Amino acid sequence: MAVNAPQQQDPILINWLLDSDPAIRWQVLRGLTDAPDEVVVAERAKVATEGWGAQLLAQQGADGSWAGVAFNQSWNSTMHVLTLLRLFGLDPASDAAQRAVGLVHDNVRWRGWDWDGNWRGLDFVGNPFFAGEVEPCINGQVGASGAYFGQDIQRIIDRLLTEQLPDGGWNCEAENGSTRSSFNTTICVLEALLEYELTGGSNPAITESRLRGQEYLLERHLFKRHSTGEVIRQDRKGGAAFTSFAFPTWWHYDVLRGLDYLCRANISPDARLADAIELVQSKQDENGRFPLETFYPGTMPINLSEREGQPSRWNTLRALRVLNWYFAP
Repeated sequence: MAVNAPQQQDPILINWLLDSDPAIRWQVLRGLTDAPDEVVVAERAKVATEGWGAQLLAQQGADGSWAGVAFNQSWNSTMHVLTLLRLFGLDPASDAAQRAVGLVHDNVRWRGWDWDGNWRGLDFVGNPFFAGEVEPCINGQVGASGAYFGQDIQRIIDRLLTEQLPDGGWNCEAENGSTRSSFNTTICVLEALLEYELTGGSNPAITESRLRGQEYLLERHLFKRHSTGEVIRQDRKGGAAFTSFAFPTWWHYDVLRGLDYLCRANISPDARLADAIELVQSKQDENGRFPLETFYPGTMPINLSEREGQPSRWNTLRALRVLNWYFAP
């Protein structure tokens, strides 16, 4: 399929994006405008003191956790809140981040799990939070936040490297006998490995593993079956549609999340991305905005003021960032 370079971004669209929370504003200024570095830095600093970032930080318990647990099946646990703070771009060097993450490091545990991945019952204190647990999809999410906030996630990295499947990806169901990788698990792990590399923790084994996992996505054009080339309309586990864009995505994969990862990894785009890029472009409305197509039900710790089916500042920011990268001269 042919894809056409987007026209120059409309100032009205940029102003609409900027009429938002600091978590979005600083990323728009950095990625979509020519704002000076000092303006971007000043706006980013507000994530800790205003709006969504400040609200999340204020919800942390005295025990260092959010919702009293390392992880839950909703979206308000320690793991989920740290994911949001990472996506918001809370400066890891800020006093607020150091204080909050320090409390997590010192106090939050994976109750019941020992260092060898054995379940010892809920009375067992369990691993420190940034040591992770046993599922690669969860460890990927913990690892991405841990690396971003400067924590030691070596146990997670070592475990993930041993869990890579022959086709290049990862799958939480491997322990139950699955030999094929999952888009969902693979993207969670790739984000963790990339974050680890970007924060200076790389070595050849990690890079090689990440590039193999990245190739798993690219061989499938980000949303197609490797065997037939057929578009994957819906995930077998959880019912998520790869072609519908969510935010937050949590453990779910979609095409925009895959492209956002590749953009951040700064790969050189090739022809295998053309259909995914055309899919993204097809979502843009006459005002240049992109919709929130999927919102996963659960208990959000804060209200991001976006509704399913309506224009989304988060998805618009991410889509424009991807398109700028893909069409860069």
